[in-house]
Amino acid sequence: MSGLSKRFQRKEAAALACLTLIFSWVLFDFQTAAVAGASKDPSVKFESKVALKLSQAAIGRKLADHRFVNTEGKSARISDFSGKPLIISLIYTSCYNTCPQITQSLARGVEIANDALGKDKFNIVTIGFDANFDKPSAMKSFRRQQDIDFENWQFLSADVSTVWRLSDDIGFSFSPSTQGFDHLTQTTILDGHGKVFAHVYGDEFPAPQLIEPLKSLVLGDNSWKGVQGTLASIIDRVKLACTVYDPQREAYRFDYSLFIGMLIGFVCLASFFGFVFREAWLAKKRRRQSNESTNEILPHSSPVTGADN
Repeated sequence: MSGLSKRFQRKEAAALACLTLIFSWVLFDFQTAAVAGASKDPSVKFESKVALKLSQAAIGRKLADHRFVNTEGKSARISDFSGKPLIISLIYTSCYNTCPQITQSLARGVEIANDALGKDKFNIVTIGFDANFDKPSAMKSFRRQQDIDFENWQFLSADVSTVWRLSDDIGFSFSPSTQGFDHLTQTTILDGHGKVFAHVYGDEFPAPQLIEPLKSLVLGDNSWKGVQGTLASIIDRVKLACTVYDPQREAYRFDYSLFIGMLIGFVCLASFFGFVFREAWLAKKRRRQSNESTNEILPHSSPVTGADN
């Protein structure tokens, strides 16, 4: 009887161990599937060179009108931001290091850009690419943790298929890893038409890398809403063109030397044309005086007569 009991206990222990192994495998597979939920191909490992090549190939590509949900549960689309440059940052909320650094670096750049260009000149969106977990509540919590409070900055969520299509459009690469995701540290700038204009790379980057492309779009993109020929808009463009980054102050300032140089160039050009016009006018005046003198002399001349002797 004791032998049967021991054999039964051994079988019971083996069955329990087998069930534990199966449960662990199922749990691991579930976690892997959850992490891989936003990845197009979890079996493909992240390679930085390939990722950078795909990212660069996306420049000039027009985005589809993807649909998202903001932190208030309201729908948002890419077309809602048309007419102005749009900065896109993709993160995942469970990231404890790189994504917060990207967001903070972007926040510093946005603060300077709002001051230099105006907060009504562009928009920013942070989108969670871990679609199974980056729900509106998670994005709202991430925004609060990062202390982001800009009127022109929204935090958005998307479903898995939208994340896939968006990442293809902007050339953003990511794949699951043991610590979450390996992904390209990429911030994307769209022009007013929804096309990829530039990428900024790195979890920390100098403000000019973000602001200079924005300045270029503000000065050169003809998709801006409103009247472009007004005196106010002309003055605004001159101010932007003469704005340079001061690394000591970590801010953009108006460079009067550029304005003075433009003024000197205008004065020199005006002086040259004034000189040419004056010389042409004097030459014409001299010719007119010469013709008048000739006409005055001719009537007093005696006619030549012949006499026969």
